[in-house]
Amino acid sequence: MNKKDYSEYFVKPSLKEAVKRTKTTTEIVKDEYKLDEKYLLGKDKTYFIRTFGCQANLRDEETIAGILELMGYTKSEDITKSDIILLNTCAVRENAEERVFGEVGHLKAIRQINPDVIFGVCGCMVQQESIVEEILKRAPHIDLIFGTHNINRLPELIYQTYMSKERVVEVFSKEGEVYENLPVKRNDSLKAWVNIMYGCDKFCTYCIVPYTRGKERSRLLADIIEEVKCLKEQGYKEVTLLGQNVNAYGKDLKLGYDFATLLEECAKTGIERIRFTTSHPWNFTDRMVDVIAKYDNIMNHIHLPIQSGSDEILRKMARRYTYAEYKELYNKLRDTLPNCSITTDIIVGFPNETEEQFQKTLDAVNELEYDSAFTFIYSPREGTPAAKMVDNVPMEVKKERFNRLVEAVTRSAKKRNEAYVGKVLKVLVEGPSKKNEDVLSGYSEENKLVNFKGSKDLVGKIVNVKITLAKSWTLEGEAIE
Repeated sequence: MNKKDYSEYFVKPSLKEAVKRTKTTTEIVKDEYKLDEKYLLGKDKTYFIRTFGCQANLRDEETIAGILELMGYTKSEDITKSDIILLNTCAVRENAEERVFGEVGHLKAIRQINPDVIFGVCGCMVQQESIVEEILKRAPHIDLIFGTHNINRLPELIYQTYMSKERVVEVFSKEGEVYENLPVKRNDSLKAWVNIMYGCDKFCTYCIVPYTRGKERSRLLADIIEEVKCLKEQGYKEVTLLGQNVNAYGKDLKLGYDFATLLEECAKTGIERIRFTTSHPWNFTDRMVDVIAKYDNIMNHIHLPIQSGSDEILRKMARRYTYAEYKELYNKLRDTLPNCSITTDIIVGFPNETEEQFQKTLDAVNELEYDSAFTFIYSPREGTPAAKMVDNVPMEVKKERFNRLVEAVTRSAKKRNEAYVGKVLKVLVEGPSKKNEDVLSGYSEENKLVNFKGSKDLVGKIVNVKITLAKSWTLEGEAIE
């Protein structure tokens, strides 16, 4: 393949292009996903995918695996013996990038074992110019780089990697489309991720997701409901509706329905469990709350990121609500859904955060008493507005505040869990505990991890478990009739 032809497969990302929002409608592609015979390259070959990051990345992994298996590849559990190795990356936190580059370095040794192996890096991380440049500079052994917007083109990209013997880079920076009918290889037989929308238009100042995932674009309600019905018929017990901000679902379609409508229609399918993530507090509607309260198969757990308890920091983050407004919604959820567990996300050490501002976050955690929280020390993402802010807070101060925050979250989590002692929870049994093969493990409706002793034939069933012991992050109990 000459250099002129090869240039078609050397497309690097641009955050300047990724930030644009010009489309007024969502383009939905429903063509049947077919492969030319030349792309059936996987006979007697295997693939290995390692995913970093959130549920959206895990769901992307399932699509990538589905495409690879359509090409004839089979999944391998041994990275050293795989013919294609893909690192599916996350861009949200700096430590995720460090882990990926560490993994990229380790891959080199595998080529000594298998000279023909293809190494690829994909996902959110490579939607950033600086990351792609760093991979090109530091990791000449990486053969393939592709982004979040061109997963559907994976067969062509792998084909070109084999044929050209050149590095293939294709990372589109665009608002994006919705592709239906892509193949899927599910990672689980009980619980399934269901994308309801892609992208985000909130542009919180610290967040890279609107750049890496594109514009908010929703799937049609009928297509989502059909997928949920199929999953139910296949024996799945639980679905999680996925979106960067599920509350914005349907706004781009302008068809008269919203996330509350979708939740209700999903509930009417009769599938046993429905969850959703993630919700932005800014447009969490009263009707959503009412629908959740109305249907027993919508689970009693809501993830509601607060990020900070300080109005000044929330304003700098462009979160679009005050602490008072967030608290009003929080209390409404607690009052309307008394058995609901509420979890959150919190960032410590946003640029120039004062001790007083941090204390407001700590006060919020102590006042609201979350069931759990994902806590992070702020890390700048190149290309976001917050990355340009001068920060006068030393890292040792941020770490000290982080430790105080974790202590407060742990206390509230333990207190919330202790309230379940003596109660009976419905637990979807997923299998043996990771720490003890003789103990079964699963999640309650409230998204509490519950461990209990029981027969292996309970795996895959929803079991009543009486809680006997509460720890900070788990519950223990005994199965009852």
